[in-house]
Amino acid sequence: MLSFDEIQLRVSQWLSKKRFKHTLGVVESATHLAKLYGVDVEKARLAALLHDCAKELTLQDMQDLVKSESYDADQELLSNGNLLHGLAGMIRAKKEFSISDDEVLEAIRVHTTGKVHMSKLDKVIFLADYIEPNRDFPGVDELRNVSELDLDKAVLLGFDNTIIHLIEQNLSIYPLTILGRNDVLQSCK
Repeated sequence: MLSFDEIQLRVSQWLSKKRFKHTLGVVESATHLAKLYGVDVEKARLAALLHDCAKELTLQDMQDLVKSESYDADQELLSNGNLLHGLAGMIRAKKEFSISDDEVLEAIRVHTTGKVHMSKLDKVIFLADYIEPNRDFPGVDELRNVSELDLDKAVLLGFDNTIIHLIEQNLSIYPLTILGRNDVLQSCK
C-alpha cells in the first residue's frame, strides 16, 4: 500500500485546489475528533483524505465505477452525484490504493448520507466534513462547539442542518439520511 503522503499527492492531482483545501481541512478536523473520541487516528486521517476522492468525477464516471463493481445502488443514489460520490469514492479507494480496511471504506461511503448504526469512525468523518476550518455557513460555529462536547449530539445537529437545508431548497431527502438521523436521535435520549 502507498504511504499517506503518496496517496495525498495522488488525491491532490484529482481534485481542484478548492476541493483539495477542503480535504486537508477534513483531515485536520478528523484527526482532532478522533483523538477526542478515542477513534483510531490513522484510520480517521486516511478516510478523511479519501472521502471526496470521487467528488469531481462526472456523474457518468461515478455511475460507471459503481456498475463496474456490481454494487447495488438505488436509482436516487445513482442519479445524484452529491450522494453517489461517497460510494464511488469507496470503490476508487479500493481500486486505486488497495484500501481494504472495511471501517475506512465504510466511513468514506457514508460520509454524506449517513446510515443506521454509524460507527464512531463514520461519525467522525461525517462531522469533520461539516466542521472543517474552511466551512462557513450559518450554524457551523454552533456545530463546532457541540462537536467538542458530544459526538452524537453534533452528528444529530449535522443531520438536522442537512435536512433543513434540503427542505428549504425543495430537494429530496435521501431515506438513509432520515433513518440515520433517527438512529442517532435514539442514542441521544
